[in-house]
Formats: sequence, structure tokens, C-alpha cells
Amino acid sequence: MTIRRLLVAVCLTAGLTGLLLGPSRGANAAPADRPVVVVHFKTTIDEVGSRFLKEALHHAADESAQVVVIQLDTPGGSVDSMRAIVSDIFDSPVPVVVWVGPSGARAASAGTFLGAASSFLAMAPATNIGAAAVVGTQGENLPSTLAKKATQDVAALMRSIAKRRGRPVAALEATILEARAYSAEEAVRLGIADAEVTSLSSLVTKLDGRTLASGAGRKVVHTAGAPIEQVNMNFWQQLLKFLADPNLVFLLLNLGGLGLIIELWTGGQTWIPGSLGIICLLAAFAGLSVLPFSWAGLALILVGIVFLGFELHAPGGAFFGATGTVSIILGGIFLLGYFGGPGLPGYNPSVSYWFLVSLAIVVGLLVLLMAREVHMSHHGKRYVSPLETEALVGAIAEVVTRLEPRGEVLVGGESWQAELEGGETAEPGQRLKVVSVQGFRLIVEPLSEKKPAKSKPKKS
Repeated sequence: MTIRRLLVAVCLTAGLTGLLLGPSRGANAAPADRPVVVVHFKTTIDEVGSRFLKEALHHAADESAQVVVIQLDTPGGSVDSMRAIVSDIFDSPVPVVVWVGPSGARAASAGTFLGAASSFLAMAPATNIGAAAVVGTQGENLPSTLAKKATQDVAALMRSIAKRRGRPVAALEATILEARAYSAEEAVRLGIADAEVTSLSSLVTKLDGRTLASGAGRKVVHTAGAPIEQVNMNFWQQLLKFLADPNLVFLLLNLGGLGLIIELWTGGQTWIPGSLGIICLLAAFAGLSVLPFSWAGLALILVGIVFLGFELHAPGGAFFGATGTVSIILGGIFLLGYFGGPGLPGYNPSVSYWFLVSLAIVVGLLVLLMAREVHMSHHGKRYVSPLETEALVGAIAEVVTRLEPRGEVLVGGESWQAELEGGETAEPGQRLKVVSVQGFRLIVEPLSEKKPAKSKPKKS
């Protein structure tokens, strides 16, 4: 009897616990409680976009979502990022649907592969898909042999995707071999797209009860009445996307280097240029972390900045300034895209030639002007403010070159042109006193030596 009572108590406890906790959001949740996750992807297909979609698919799996709908509008992007996204779509335990919308959107170039890899492809009216021919890193046509190899590589991927999803191989392969593009109506007629729908809500209704493929097998989705969860890039992803602009990266690298140069020039008196320079460099490196950059290009830019620093601290002949400017220009050319392999249209990670030449020349000229200021200050040919004039009067000067009565003296570690008052002469190493400043010349006089007072004779 005791064992029977114990078993009854355990069953009652388990039943009450289930009633109190209620249904959970997980694999055992009721279909109506499992959301439809809508991922808004209106950007190029690059490293940031790939990470964003990967995180969104993981989130959908954690939520045991009914289906993931990628609202797609992209001009294309990187082949490597496209391959990563296609792999994530195939591995997702939640069925992935792509909707090219709203009207006016496109799934061009690399976006074609995402649409073909989806379990269900829908397109809004006045949208298009295709134009996935392989081009060079700058959008140029490739040499024949290289073009054939690159084209066959991505065409083979498209054929495998089309066969796996049961889509027309020839029509999709033509988007690569012939750069074909299709409207929504043509895509549906050819079997590339599964449906033409005008809105997201219409798509969710159309998906209800359908059996869709996923990485865990085929699943029946129940979208009627399911909650809609919108997923967009968060602040940090948007910031990283912003910093990943090639022209901005090149600008931040140069501004960061210039800030450090100015900090060294001023002797660290304010810390503001150096702090801003470090922030700019960190932001530039964050952008480079998601770009296919070349270490050779980055090294050339950094070496150019070092040369400009040499010019500032050892002015003369503008050799280091000119060399640094040329090094920065070459670094900007080689930094992004120059050494990259073939890609798809819509993705051109390179610095504008006009921008990099203009910026490098401006930075170089600015450093040369600062170097000239340093050089002129050491020869007394610079502007002297009233405050500096007052500070110099009464200062001790040491003769550097013989005053006859004009020459050069050293005051506070700086060389100045000087004139000895009274037309006399002074030898190197002699110490003088500054009595006034006339333009860029110091007027000096010999230091007066106080004679010791004569002692009075003692009275006897």
C-alpha cells in the first residue's frame, strides 16, 4: 500500500507541475505557438551578411520556428560568403523560404544561389533574379582560360543546388553561362520560383500546410495564426557593415596615422590627436576584419605613414614626404581587391583610385607643411605671438655661431637668429640675455656681472 500511494503521489505531482508550468517554447510547443521568423536581408552578400544570416538561422532553431522567411533584396556579393550562406541554408533544421520582395527588389548575381537553395522561392511582382556571370575583382571581363575555370566552378555549384531542390538546371545554369536574368513571371513559368506573391502576409498564408525540406528532413509547416518575429541587423552588425566600406577603411587608416604623427610632433601635450588616431586605426582594423584585404597593401600604407613621420621630425628635401605619399597610394591600390580571385557582380571591395590619390596627396602636403613649420622655427622664420615674445624677454641665450654682431643663439632648445646690442661680438658658448624681439630676431646683451661689495676697514 505504501508503494502504491507513493506512485500516485508522484503522478499527481508531475501532473500539477505540468499544469502550472504550461506549454514551453521548444520542440514540444504547439504549432500555433512556434513563430515564423522573417529575416530582412537588404544588403550585399558579404562577410557581415553571412554572419547575420547564420545567427538568424541559429536563433530560429533555438525558437523551434515553423519556418524562416528571408526577405531578400541584394545586388549580389562575394562567392565565398554566398557559399557559406548556401551551406547554412541546407544545414538549417528549420525550413528556409526566400521571398524576393517587395516589388522592385532583386536577387541578382550571388542572390540567385540563395533563392535556388531555399526550400520555397517566392517573388513579388516587378522583381527579378539572375545575372550571375563571373567577373574580375574590379568588374572587368576575365581572360578566357581563367574565365572558363571560374565560370565552370560556380556553374557546377548551381547545378548541384538545382538538382537538390528540384529546380530547372538549364535555366539556372544560363544565369551564369549566359548572364540571363528572369522576371518574377518568367521565373515562375520556368519553375525557378515556386510562386508569385504580392506581400509577406500572403506568403505566410500560402505556406500553411506545405511540406518543406530542411536539414533535418522534410517538415509540414503550420503558419496560419503563427506569430511573426522580425529579425534585422542589430546596432553592432550595422556598425560593422558601415566600417567595412573600403573607402572609409582607407580614410580611417590615414587619419589614424596622421593623428599619431601630430601627437608626436606636439610632444604629447594634449593627447587628443593621438587618442583620435588610435580610435581611427581600431575602427579601420575592425572594417578590415570582414574584408578580403592584402597584408602587402596594409604594410605599404603603414610604411608610408612612418615615412611621413620621418619627414616631420627630420625635415629636408621632402624625400621622406614624397616616398611616404607614393607608398600610401600603392598601399591603397593593393589593399583590397587587387589580389582577389574572380567573383560575382555586385561586390567590388576596392578603394576608389581618385579617392586614394587625392587623400594621399592631401595627407602628404599637410605633413610637408608641418615639416616646413618645424624647419622654419629652427631658423627663426616663423610667426611669433605676443605671448611668446613676452616669454622670451629675459631668457638666457647661448651663442651657437659667433655674433658679429649678428649670428645664431639657442633659447629653450630652439635656434634663433640674434643680434648683439651695441654692435659688439660674442663667441660660441657665451651666455647672453634676451632684451627684446624684433620680428624674427632676438636682441641680446651680455649678462651683467655683479661686482662684490668692498669690505669696510675695521675700526681699531
